[in-house]
Amino acid sequence: MNEQWRLLQTGANSAYANMAIDKAMLVANSEGKVPPTVRLYGWVPPAISIGYFQSLVEEIDVVACKNFGVDYVRRITGGGAVFHDKELTYSIVISESHPKMPVNIMKSYGLICGAIINGLNHLGIKSEYAPINDIVTGGKKISGNAQTRKFGTVLQHGTIIMDVDVDLMFSLLKVPSEKIKDKLIKDVKQRVTSIKHILGKELNFDDVAFAMKQGFEQEFDVELIEGSLTKEEMVLAKKFEKDFSSKDWNHKR
Repeated sequence: MNEQWRLLQTGANSAYANMAIDKAMLVANSEGKVPPTVRLYGWVPPAISIGYFQSLVEEIDVVACKNFGVDYVRRITGGGAVFHDKELTYSIVISESHPKMPVNIMKSYGLICGAIINGLNHLGIKSEYAPINDIVTGGKKISGNAQTRKFGTVLQHGTIIMDVDVDLMFSLLKVPSEKIKDKLIKDVKQRVTSIKHILGKELNFDDVAFAMKQGFEQEFDVELIEGSLTKEEMVLAKKFEKDFSSKDWNHKR
């Protein structure tokens, strides 16, 4: 009998709600109140998330974000600025002491990224893990991932790029000059790809989500049982959402 984990499909939410739900899951799991959990979600409106250690004013053009109706939020995980638009995002929370979770951070990244690689495989896309936190196909990035460990619990989340608008992304990020901007746009277009680009067609969110569910089940040899947030997680998420949307949190560097 396979171990049963919880699957949450929470649909598309604001940047603040998304980061708040991930943190609420982490806290609930750390207190032993919920099993290991995989969550699949989207972003409405589109958003830019920055890594915990980044400076918001150096990374993001706040005025452009406002003009384009794009949210911005600081994550509790490290890494760089990410534009979340046409993508599926996953998160997983699991105890550091869980027998399936390697103590070594690189190994844990590799294992969780393995689930995404399996999922992409189900969609007919061959990909591989590029340490420390990317997944590439044909040498181009299709998924970026970030991890943190708090209260004895691992939280990793990452993006599976379904389609990408590099030009829009660079109108939202701060770049020193037009010349550098043009070079970066060209560079990213050569280094980043998407499901739509590889398969030559758009897949709907649910099809990608189903493939990722299968990918996690395969990698961890578990059964994912569709569930919902507990009442306690919902209360925590509401509280955390206020923090994530606050100027104090987002502009702290």
